[in-house]
Amino acid sequence: MNPLYRYFQEQLHLPAEEAAALLRFWQKPRSLRRGDFLTRKGQVEQHLYYIQEGTLIIFYDIEENEQVVGFGYTDTMILSVPSFIRNRPSDYYLQALGPTELLGITRTDFYRLLEHYPRLESAWRRMVEEALLGRIEREIDLLTVSPRERIQRLLNRSPHIFQLIPNKYIASYLRMTPETLSRNMR
Repeated sequence: MNPLYRYFQEQLHLPAEEAAALLRFWQKPRSLRRGDFLTRKGQVEQHLYYIQEGTLIIFYDIEENEQVVGFGYTDTMILSVPSFIRNRPSDYYLQALGPTELLGITRTDFYRLLEHYPRLESAWRRMVEEALLGRIEREIDLLTVSPRERIQRLLNRSPHIFQLIPNKYIASYLRMTPETLSRNMR
């Protein structure tokens, strides 16, 4: 079974007809090498991507210092959310950490499909709600808990991250130095 079709059915719980209709519009394959950018600051995000294979970081550049705010990995969706939703230039960079294969759907096609398929619209709303809840939880973590607790909370939520993402990016995501991450992982 096509991995994207499986994702639509198993993760988004779309019926076969809607999953098949949606699959027809995912026609923009992208291949990235390590260090390639999927999106750069200032670009308008015109695609929603499904990661077939690989890992990416989402970061914000603050005075030449990368602040990692999220990750994308195999069998997940990725995009610069504010840019895609508002159709405005991105404030974020999306960069491949290694060879990465993606499939994309245009913003125009995606929003057209949302209007036509109510279950897809409901699935999209659930995805956005879950992303919002994750961001709120992360923000609370960064404001209220010790480095050791932040690491443990990330381990509880997403233990696979530590197998996929280099520690320097995890440290940035958790707003600590790589040394602090290493010291608190023991």
